[in-house]
Amino acid sequence: MSRFPDPEVDLPRPLPPGGVERPRLRSVGAALTALTAMAATSLVAGPAISAPYAGPCSLERTAAHHSEGLDTWNRAYPRPVRTLNAVMVFLSFPDARPTTTPKELTADYFPATSDFYDRASYGKFHLVPHPQRRWLRMPRSSTSYAIERDWDAAHRGAYLRDALHTADRHTDFRKFDVVYFIADPDAPGVDSDATKVVNFDKPMRADGTDIKRIVTVFEQHPPDRNVLAHETGHVFDLPDLYHRPTDGKGDWDTYVGDWDVMGSQFGLAPDFLGWHKWKLGWLDRRQVVCVTSSRRVTLEPLASAPARPGAAPGTNGAPFGSGYGTKLAVVRTGEDSAIALEARSADGNDAATCSEGILVYRVRSETASGHGPVEVLDAHPDTDACFGDSVYPALADAPVRVGESYRVPGENVRIKVEGRTRSGAWTVKVGVGKG
Repeated sequence: MSRFPDPEVDLPRPLPPGGVERPRLRSVGAALTALTAMAATSLVAGPAISAPYAGPCSLERTAAHHSEGLDTWNRAYPRPVRTLNAVMVFLSFPDARPTTTPKELTADYFPATSDFYDRASYGKFHLVPHPQRRWLRMPRSSTSYAIERDWDAAHRGAYLRDALHTADRHTDFRKFDVVYFIADPDAPGVDSDATKVVNFDKPMRADGTDIKRIVTVFEQHPPDRNVLAHETGHVFDLPDLYHRPTDGKGDWDTYVGDWDVMGSQFGLAPDFLGWHKWKLGWLDRRQVVCVTSSRRVTLEPLASAPARPGAAPGTNGAPFGSGYGTKLAVVRTGEDSAIALEARSADGNDAATCSEGILVYRVRSETASGHGPVEVLDAHPDTDACFGDSVYPALADAPVRVGESYRVPGENVRIKVEGRTRSGAWTVKVGVGKG
């Protein structure tokens, strides 16, 4: 299994399941040219709705693929602020008899993935799986699809065309918001590195509903940790935060390290960044502070959930404070850039982190998925941490600790962590401008 997630891909529409169109698969060169243009434009098309908080620090959504702008929400994607239903379709092949059952594979991903999102969203979003009970056999052998990490468009299109046709006879797609196609992990042609999200430039139609994207799962059993949480993040318009070297060499995780599942499913602190929680609608306007001049800010740990009535701190969903306090501070630094601050602690999805403190990162709304739209800034550039566990030890100790100061490179932004409150919140002095 790979330690690295894979970029999602975009494809022209394959033959609709049971449809009348004949499949017209373009040449690889033509397909790649068309897909590059499509990824930069068409995925941000369509109606938008205003975000719940549109203050002076909410960067505008741009034409970049999975733009980190959050002044509006792209309705081409489901927004995870309610219960969403996900169908799990299990696909076998004529050249292999599955050695696992759909029930066993379902347990690989759920309830872990639903629990991850429950914690990350403070209970505002519930992902409900609907696993099918039996294998559905594909019409061709697993090896015929040439499944691999950098899958060519023709073979991927053939796989999806066959999979949709096979699934449509047993699935009412009108009932579901998210679609997972899970291949037999032991089939000889299945490559776990090919797991990713596929977007269609024109939606497929089945049961009178549009299918705009499908999560294709080829993981081994057991799978990579948090891999489905990562891929599902793309379904909600979140970008890849890792870096894939163009020459296939060097580090992958140099942008955010362990600090968001969209950077690595293996991260020690994989909870979503506060910026993403803001984008997805899990933080309201009371919990985001726009810093336009020097001031003190009290930041509750990002993982802390709102307290249940009568709950004492540290119990029953109230690990620190009330959970309704400020969780994100933002300094606008340009038309398409901002500096964000949040408190990360060893709790919730981040329970395995080896460092705590104020995480500082740069956000760029014009930078596309996979090209560094978010960059964690290292308050300790001369040290590493968590060797053997961290996906990128150089950033494992990035947060600013109590008593430390940090000046953001290239910006007139200064941060001093003055202390912690009795409830566990962090007191931070943010300096803006000269001085």
